[in-house]
Amino acid sequence: MFKVMVVEDEEQIRNILKKMIERTDGFKVVSTCDAFSSAITEFTKLRPDVVFMDIDLNGESGLECAKVITEIDPKVKIVFATAHSEYMANAFEIYAFDYLVKPFDLERIGKTLNRIKETTPVSSGLEKTEAPHEEKLLIRGKEEINLIDIKDIIMIERIDGVSRIVTKDEKYLTSQSLSSLEEKLDTSRFMRCHKSYIIRVDAIKKLEVYGRWTYTVHLKDTDETALMTNQKYDEIKQRFE
Repeated sequence: MFKVMVVEDEEQIRNILKKMIERTDGFKVVSTCDAFSSAITEFTKLRPDVVFMDIDLNGESGLECAKVITEIDPKVKIVFATAHSEYMANAFEIYAFDYLVKPFDLERIGKTLNRIKETTPVSSGLEKTEAPHEEKLLIRGKEEINLIDIKDIIMIERIDGVSRIVTKDEKYLTSQSLSSLEEKLDTSRFMRCHKSYIIRVDAIKKLEVYGRWTYTVHLKDTDETALMTNQKYDEIKQRFE
């Protein structure tokens, strides 16, 4: 079974593509998303075999998104599905498998998918799922894109409308909310210990009483500290008792 991700900023087109793709035996759409950052996050997590990619993602570049995806997995098949035929040459510079122009034709999509089956070794998909790979968190700034190893994150702090991601060697800023970042983290390894903080549990070094219902958390490999509520302190005690 080939796993497919659809990256398209129009919901109606996403739904149409999903239905068309799944009419071809052997293909399953495992994710649909509408933005650059969510596409990279979903791709890193699910590792689909095929990505249908729009060129214009609400003003963001699908070409640039595809470049990042192919850097993560050079074997992925990128199929550009777009209304912009003028970008075809640019698309094939990053080894696009195919380039489909809206409005989409079911027969044309079927031919593309069948060609993928013919040119790709048969696989159950299990090997790909179980293969070890680095877990990444994509942080998009004004002028750069950072892919952070999740295992390196020590804490995340929300302050003045900005989230600060702290690792041993670097600090990153993003407008993404703590809640959206929390969704991408393994809850067995990370804890939302306070409304303004997420911490990696195995990085906790020491707790100090900060107030009646709050603790200061000292962490390994950084001088930064976080806050922890009394309720979360009780959860920590249960984890380690």
